Amino acid sequence: MFRIRKEFHFSASHQLTHLPHDHQCARLHGHNYIVVVELASPCLNADGFVRDYHELAPLKAYIDGHFDHRHLNDVLEGASTAEHLARHFYEWCHARWPETSSVQVSETPKTWAEYRP
Repeated sequence: MFRIRKEFHFSASHQLTHLPHDHQCARLHGHNYIVVVELASPCLNADGFVRDYHELAPLKAYIDGHFDHRHLNDVLEGASTAEHLARHFYEWCHARWPETSSVQVSETPKTWAEYRP
């Protein structure tokens, strides 16, 4: 199986209002997010790629236009957790590129969430 990955970045705020009042994530705060999309295929196309990285440019445009410097509670339905973001980006990517195999989202250098069906 061939696999490629591409990394994207954005900054946004969120608030997990469903958590107890004294939980730090219940307060308004922000992160510098990293999104990594992975595509996989058992074979390569005629150019020798799983998919040309340039074809992933619409994801950058989507992130920049809808997520960067936004309040995620206003953008996403449900809790604005890294887990929900990973699933959201996976579904968005998979609808465009069927080779999408997983999406990882990081809120901090030490924390990652992944959605892989």
